[in-house]
Amino acid sequence: MIGYVTLGTNDFPRAVKYYDELFGSLGIKRFMEEENYFVAWAPSPEQPSVAVSVPFNQEPATVGNGTMVALLMESPQQVDAFYAKAIELGGTDEGKPGFRPADATSGFYAGYFRDLDGNKLNAFCLA
Repeated sequence: MIGYVTLGTNDFPRAVKYYDELFGSLGIKRFMEEENYFVAWAPSPEQPSVAVSVPFNQEPATVGNGTMVALLMESPQQVDAFYAKAIELGGTDEGKPGFRPADATSGFYAGYFRDLDGNKLNAFCLA
């Protein structure tokens, strides 16, 4: 159902570098871009993408309260590695990887973080 998600940034070069490295850790590369304005990453052009962009209206980018982008991973190990990479690159913790609810031993496994602009994301899998 979802084709793409766009996250606003107030520091375009910094955001692009962050996501190049973060998505690069999964082997995902840029597939669409407009210089100094917009870059999108996706496993392939036919799959949903995540993009960063300078807001079209030229107003400062802001974080949506209650807004989050959830990125599907293949395993708890991939969730752990992706979350660790996000934090290593300067992201901030919003919930360390683990099963939700915390006492579960299978089901929904996720790690939550914010990017350099404060946008909230999570990496998750069903294990």
